[in-house]
Amino acid sequence: MYIDDTIAAISTPLGTAAISVIRLSGPDAATVAGKVFKPSSGPLEELSPRYAAFGRFYADGKAIDDGIAVVYRAPSSFTGQDMVELSCHGGILVTRCILEQLFIHGARPAEAGEFTRRAYCLGKLDLSQAEAIAITLEAKNRGALAVGAAQREGVLSGKTKELFDEITDIIASVYVYIDYPDEDLSDIAPSELKTRLAAIADKLKVLRSSYTTGKALTEGILTAICGKPNSGKSSLLNRLLGTERAIVTDIAGTTRDTIEETAVVGDVTLRLCDTAGIRETTDEVEKIGIARAVSAAELAELILAVFDGSVELDIDDEKIFELVTEWRAVGKKIIAVVNKSDLPLKVTSDDIKARVEVDATVELSSITGEGYDNLADVISAFYIDGSLDFGSDAIITGARQFAAVDGALQRIENALRALEMGMTADIIGLDLEAALSKLGELDGRSVSEEVVDSIFRNFCVGK
Repeated sequence: MYIDDTIAAISTPLGTAAISVIRLSGPDAATVAGKVFKPSSGPLEELSPRYAAFGRFYADGKAIDDGIAVVYRAPSSFTGQDMVELSCHGGILVTRCILEQLFIHGARPAEAGEFTRRAYCLGKLDLSQAEAIAITLEAKNRGALAVGAAQREGVLSGKTKELFDEITDIIASVYVYIDYPDEDLSDIAPSELKTRLAAIADKLKVLRSSYTTGKALTEGILTAICGKPNSGKSSLLNRLLGTERAIVTDIAGTTRDTIEETAVVGDVTLRLCDTAGIRETTDEVEKIGIARAVSAAELAELILAVFDGSVELDIDDEKIFELVTEWRAVGKKIIAVVNKSDLPLKVTSDDIKARVEVDATVELSSITGEGYDNLADVISAFYIDGSLDFGSDAIITGARQFAAVDGALQRIENALRALEMGMTADIIGLDLEAALSKLGELDGRSVSEEVVDSIFRNFCVGK
């Protein structure tokens, strides 16, 4: 990336709309924009910062649209560079024509996430704040919105700094004694060092534990809906989505392939996969669907095992019981859903629990919605820590952040074990330095270029 280039991109979805917004950032942003947009009040380069000026857009000397321009001067802009935001009418052709003119006059196309990456590189925000922007853009529930807003305001950054400073202070005390052993400098007593490190470890454990909630709010929980044919799996998918996404009939084996959708249940985002009914069959196409169903369950974190409560348990249910036992043995959460509670039940939650060990059972009707709230409560209880305030507590949301916190905790625990074993201060200092390095990955102080690339590669162009 060439940070001194002037970049331009459309920042609104391309399509017919009231307005489109085009952004520029770089040292020549105002000069380039001024060759395409002519304000009624005078040259664009002379506009006061943050002043919305009306004017016209030109291509090849001819006016093609009118709109608004706002200039932001470095360093008081989102990226920390000079920026211009151009608002034109939201037609596809006019927006593209204006963008082409900006390229002709010296701007280059922005790469994915390049505006936010420049803000990170120029110190306008740290890495966790940059990730919070992506959380806000992709939020599918209000909890994710609250977490995104809190992270953008620096809640996670503040907690990271607090821990970083505490570890740095201990390292300084340890190394002062090592470097100047002949001076009259008192080192930290082992008991005090142990107390301080244990307190840091406790804070890191709390932060690490927030990942379950953060992931459920933002990334979502990969969830497979499994069961025998005609147990109501597709009806449950439709109920969770609030729309008729899957075809539902009385004919067993209607679903032959996996159907993947995203649903919000309470504050939890579920990445759902509806699967073919699992049973013994000679139909080659159905066999493929069943194989895919089992594969989807093996990848899932949560499995909704659906049973038809209106009929007696049969050999196909026995197969589901066997699979549930296997899935639970490898750590998957299993909710047994006794479906069709709007009909007289011949199978209850107690019947299921008597036959197989699961994490929870729920009786519901996918048709009427009765019992759906109970399912939502069970799922929330699995993944949402009710003690957390989404808008004010530090919550980690991604695997990268979890790895950084977990890595820092492991190094602190190594230091505590070294203390217990009577190791010398220099050994403990090495563990603390490693903890500091891992913690620095959380806000980007010590993170590789490859990691930064992977984060911003997932942003849209124009952000």
